[in-house]
Amino acid sequence: MATASFDSARREPGVLPAIEKMPDFRPEPAALGGKTSLVGLTRAGLKEALLGIGVAEREARMRGSQLWHWIYLRGATDFDQMTNVGKGLKAQLAERFTLDRPEVVSEQISRDGTRKWLLRMAPTNVQEHNRGAEIECVYIPGPDRGTLCVSSQVGCTLTCTFCHTGTQRLVRNLSSAEIVSQLILARDRLGDWPGQEPVRNAGSTGEAGRLITNVVFMGMGEPLYNVDAVIDAVQVMTDQEGIGLSRRRVTVSTSGVVPQMFRLGDESHASLAISLHAVRDELRNELVPLNRKYPIAQLLNACRNYPGLSNARRITFEYVMLKDVNDSDDDAYELVELLRDIPAKINLIPFNPWPGSAYACSDWSRIERFSQIIFDAGYASPVRTPRGRDILAACGQLKSETEKLRARARMMLEEGMGAEAVYAGADADD
Repeated sequence: MATASFDSARREPGVLPAIEKMPDFRPEPAALGGKTSLVGLTRAGLKEALLGIGVAEREARMRGSQLWHWIYLRGATDFDQMTNVGKGLKAQLAERFTLDRPEVVSEQISRDGTRKWLLRMAPTNVQEHNRGAEIECVYIPGPDRGTLCVSSQVGCTLTCTFCHTGTQRLVRNLSSAEIVSQLILARDRLGDWPGQEPVRNAGSTGEAGRLITNVVFMGMGEPLYNVDAVIDAVQVMTDQEGIGLSRRRVTVSTSGVVPQMFRLGDESHASLAISLHAVRDELRNELVPLNRKYPIAQLLNACRNYPGLSNARRITFEYVMLKDVNDSDDDAYELVELLRDIPAKINLIPFNPWPGSAYACSDWSRIERFSQIIFDAGYASPVRTPRGRDILAACGQLKSETEKLRARARMMLEEGMGAEAVYAGADADD
């Protein structure tokens, strides 16, 4: 089983990493006891739950719509809040199910307002014993929007050498309900349900008066190696009778799992982002080893065929700026040429360092020059402002220190101390 270690980025020169990792285990039905949460379920999942407690087929759709309204439009946390559901059915629901959210192990708030939650899911398998899998999600407030970055796997299938999550083992895929529950939990913590008072310093409300206006699948994991759950999750998030996010405001990022890209667009209608990071196969083979399976030409051809692609609905190409690796003028000119016939915007990402990384961030003057070349060619080329670096919530940093920390440092984190305190505690033990 390929399970990359924390320091797997330190490899022999010239030795390419494995393309993919296998999961520690695959979730299987198990008699774990306890009640199941309805939070995050699809419409079909809610109907199945109702049929399972004896609700008649002809009634299940209507009752499912009632549950959908209370869970996804009102943010209900207790069946007793459902005023249009009969007492008998509420009693049946409470006996078999809950409206529980993931457990918040820790919450950290950055100086810039970014919030990172370490979440513990309910156990899904006997191999998880009584302790569920842990993932991280991040809320990034902006002047006219709020973006939630969600995870799709516990760990990651891929082995991208510049990304810290890629150095960790792949534990398992998240279910669609576990993906959606990250959004539900975030809205709880921010006071982002109708009639609630938003928490202080959570940013300004965007469209429809909500704090979370955008969701990006850019947390832990490669979404298209969990495409069934991701498509279901997007459909729940964008259902206009519930959470009601705009489809154009839900973006799924992939390193280039070509066979699943058309299906993602066709079934979820989500916006697409591509983790490109290099313009030549030789370099991308090293930075994004999946490129050895689906090289750049094949990836870009799949982009051209992405459903709904137009000048009004462009693909975002993400490009991490690595000093003296992929940041030359020639790289910029080649990038423009590669994307010449694709409606695109190019998002330049300053590299966010992590312990053991072999890379450094490009100098700011070099990033500005790179951006100018792209802009002069007619492409939008925003430079992503690093957010949440002080709490390890920036791009490429998720579930890094949380996994590495020793027991004492982990306890400090769970007690709410900041990243600086965690580092201090860990360093003191060396």
